[in-house]
Amino acid sequence: MKPVIFYGVPSGCSLASVIASEWLGQPYHLVRIEMMEQWPEQFARVNPRMKTPAMLTANGDSLTESLAILQHIGQRGVAQGLGFAPGTPDADHLASMLSYLVTDLFAAFAPLWKLYDAGTDDPTVKSVLRKYGEDAVRVEYAYLESLLSGREWLLGGAKPTVADAYLYAIGRWAEYHNVFKLEDDYPNVARYMRKLAGDPAVRFALEIEKNGDARGNGSFQGHLNITQLDMPKASFTSQAAAA
Repeated sequence: MKPVIFYGVPSGCSLASVIASEWLGQPYHLVRIEMMEQWPEQFARVNPRMKTPAMLTANGDSLTESLAILQHIGQRGVAQGLGFAPGTPDADHLASMLSYLVTDLFAAFAPLWKLYDAGTDDPTVKSVLRKYGEDAVRVEYAYLESLLSGREWLLGGAKPTVADAYLYAIGRWAEYHNVFKLEDDYPNVARYMRKLAGDPAVRFALEIEKNGDARGNGSFQGHLNITQLDMPKASFTSQAAAA
């Protein structure tokens, strides 16, 4: 079967998996999940935690979490420079970068998303969440600003990797939450984001996210209805739980 990416809208981190799939250039399908509406119950067969992104691999296996999905795509895209052969120093550097992005950088936005989702009217709670979130985000963007000084891509190579897809997907959140203007405070990050915004795969992914329809490089084979998919027979059970 062709791989299937389940992506969430609006403004989900799963945009990275769509970008990386376009960069990979191999056939894939998409399933759109409207995160602000009731989630389709069938999705629990793919990810029992009801979060995006998720993926059905070519073997029909369920894969969840951005880190795992992007590493999977990267290993299929070694020839394109999206990832590296396991066990090499470059693969270790990519794993390290992805780990930073999905932990420290992602977590920095947690208070702002909590404020967004909670809808609380308590001014004290709102003030604390806003202050904590803004401070945390600024710390991470200062690190990224330094990291991208003199670099075109995150790992310093000549081509983007799957890590760059992920940074674009969540890097836009600072302005989404009105924390700051990149051009004013973090010019290296702003330059990097502008470059990626002009990439055809990124433009495609953004258009898909916005309208559910776009013309890519030919790899995208169309959206599927989740109710028509041959879903995994059982949800995940850890070896420890099964023992």
